[in-house]
Amino acid sequence: MQLNGSQIVIECLKEQGVDTVFGYPGGAILNIYDELYRHQDEIRHILTSHEQGASHAADGYARATGKVGVCMATSGPGATNLVTGIATAYMDSVPMVAITCNVGISLLGKDSFQEIDIAGVAMPITKYSFIVKDVKDLAPTLRRAFSIARSGRPGPVLVDIVKSATSDVTEYTKENPVIEESSNDRLSEENVQKAIELIQTAKKPMIFVGGGAVISGAQEELKEFAKKVDAPVTDSLMGKGAFDGTDERYVGMLGMHGTKTANLSLMESDLLIVVGSRFSDRVAANPKTFAQNAKIIQIDIDEAEINKNVAVDISLIGDVRKVLTVLNQRLDSLSHTDWMQEVAERKVEVPLNYNHDVLTGPYIIEKLDEITNGEAIIATEVGQHQMWAAQYYKYKHPRTLLTSGGLGTMGYGLGAAIGAKTAYPDKVVVNIAGDGCFRMNMNEIATATRSNIPVIELVFNNHVLGMVRQWQTLFYGERYSHTVLNDKVDFVKLAEAMGAKAYRITKKEEVEPILKEAIALGEPVVIDCIIDSDDKVFPMVAPGKNLDDAFDEQDLLNQK
Repeated sequence: MQLNGSQIVIECLKEQGVDTVFGYPGGAILNIYDELYRHQDEIRHILTSHEQGASHAADGYARATGKVGVCMATSGPGATNLVTGIATAYMDSVPMVAITCNVGISLLGKDSFQEIDIAGVAMPITKYSFIVKDVKDLAPTLRRAFSIARSGRPGPVLVDIVKSATSDVTEYTKENPVIEESSNDRLSEENVQKAIELIQTAKKPMIFVGGGAVISGAQEELKEFAKKVDAPVTDSLMGKGAFDGTDERYVGMLGMHGTKTANLSLMESDLLIVVGSRFSDRVAANPKTFAQNAKIIQIDIDEAEINKNVAVDISLIGDVRKVLTVLNQRLDSLSHTDWMQEVAERKVEVPLNYNHDVLTGPYIIEKLDEITNGEAIIATEVGQHQMWAAQYYKYKHPRTLLTSGGLGTMGYGLGAAIGAKTAYPDKVVVNIAGDGCFRMNMNEIATATRSNIPVIELVFNNHVLGMVRQWQTLFYGERYSHTVLNDKVDFVKLAEAMGAKAYRITKKEEVEPILKEAIALGEPVVIDCIIDSDDKVFPMVAPGKNLDDAFDEQDLLNQK
């Protein structure tokens, strides 16, 4: 049938099973928005307050569902406003298709109004970046974009369409999407056998879980594997929920703000099995001494991650779930009773701890975990509150923590929460933010109220840039250069002005009733939680130090 380019865009979205897009219209993309209006019963469009909010919402939708998230923006500044969200998705391997429109073909390359080479701008932060100049190329390009976004190691793809291609007409034939199953073609049989031999002879094995286990949906295979190996399990920030955080084998997060149990145990282990993690500097602060007493087996779908940050002994290249399936089939059940007992005792000796006498971020998160029974979807911004959310909420399931791990994007969480709540309207969705992060994209509260998306925005308000201040306290001689936010902004009034219900918490006794009421309301809520400016995230490993150099507040006091 003969369709114009805008009709083809909508038909291709429907082909791919897209039911929700997030975006902001403008002149160059008006033809597509006009067609979107005609299909609003089939594809829901969430109008965000800023294009960055649209990209984060598409990201949150994708992380929560495992499907490809879609965002749209017009040319020029509309497109460039997507860039931070695209980079966020790229760093964390999130499948996303960003659709932008550019000036007409006759105006391209002439520095026309709102013209920019967004395909060139986005090239380093996408899996692929397209510009469509001919309507005949539009359907094949969109289909390829979705395929690239979700195949192998997922990631964002940009499709920029010149305006003339959205109005030109060509022949369109519907196609069913081809979902490519990942294969284990690159999995070496020799390396599988070597890995099994290492696992069978290890006395103190440990399993380290990263975001690849979440992406591959490997939670059941991972649970079976941990039981067969009889090993403690730790995770990265991105790996949260791939292994049940309430399981007795779980020892907490690894790395800069990991638990002492996880960090100390790793440095004692003789075999580290890495499941879908890339050894970022937040985990391996000192790559030369990381797990120095252990052999390392790394399972990853991306061969480029092998030996990139930490040298490993054996690599198993392939989809994590499929690789674990192979290992589970070959392995007999092992027993490491003494090692597991040693780790269990360490969990008791060096637990996570905070001041229970006053209102703190950890206390609020523990209460939230208790009230929601660990079943909520938690989004976060970036900073102290993010680490507390990783430490004190017990993630039982994958895709329940949405956080910017690689890029560390302040302003990410609220948009992501909106995306997740759009996908799962019956689930409790909470964004945990600091006051500095909330300021970045707080205008998305208006998006939540406009579209009646009942997210809960939990702001840990310490009137400072908390994590930066923590570093200034510990490493910069308490020189608080431009990190104090002690101004006159009232978040409760601000939230109410945007149409949300708002509360303020100043003491522990208020936490439980207000959280319960906020969850029961079923409307957008902002909760302003006043905590101390000098609360810190502990334990901590200083940059460049070994994991067994982790220190907490008591260690600092003992040094004085």
